[in-house]
Amino acid sequence: MAGTLLLVGATSDIGHAVAARYAEAGWRILLAARDPARAQRNADDLAARFRAEVTLLRLDILETDGFARVLDGLPVLPDTVVCAVGELGDQTRAEGDMAHAEQVMRTNFLGPALLLGLLAERFAARGSGAIVGISSVAGDRGRGSNYVYGAGKAGFSAFLSGLRNRLAGRGIRVVTVKPGFVRTRMTRDLRLPPLLTAAPSEVGRAIYAAAEGGGRDIVYVRPVWRLVMAVIGAIPEPVFRRLRL
Repeated sequence: MAGTLLLVGATSDIGHAVAARYAEAGWRILLAARDPARAQRNADDLAARFRAEVTLLRLDILETDGFARVLDGLPVLPDTVVCAVGELGDQTRAEGDMAHAEQVMRTNFLGPALLLGLLAERFAARGSGAIVGISSVAGDRGRGSNYVYGAGKAGFSAFLSGLRNRLAGRGIRVVTVKPGFVRTRMTRDLRLPPLLTAAPSEVGRAIYAAAEGGGRDIVYVRPVWRLVMAVIGAIPEPVFRRLRL
């Protein structure tokens, strides 16, 4: 068996695609989800298609007090962890609903950062491992249309950057993945430009290549996003604040 993957966010379309890529390569899969019963279909699919060894775990990214207990109960310390948790939320609602804004930010930043921080310490003690966090281009610069979600992802990207810097040279890879638009249930109501929109399977392949093949530390799944965000980032603030992005 090639190794063990811990996939956090096992009911998401992207999470399932990532798990499938690892299962195809012969990895053992630990699927962590808030509702393991909902993740059972994905587990059954991986077992049927790839004859993968799959274990289901319950983990709610908002229940941070239980993280250590969940990790202590793992059948094995994984070789790679991929955090595919995310919540787009509703920007308009978040502007006036503090509880909704808090949930979006905790789901996209606080929970994932605290969980990966705990795993990083265990990987550091072992001297090996790969940590992959799925962030977003929305965190590259705050925009009026989704700045609550973007703020969470910006914080997560900064956390991963600092973790990567701290663990450099200690046998641990820390990869930040920015998929851009992806055709998933979370974006099903959005009109997405084809050139900038990836399929979940593309994200899965990009993550496997980066984490296990020694690719980039910061991955834009569709490379055109690197240019797009460089242009957006270069717009002077007096001009940018007049734009409706």
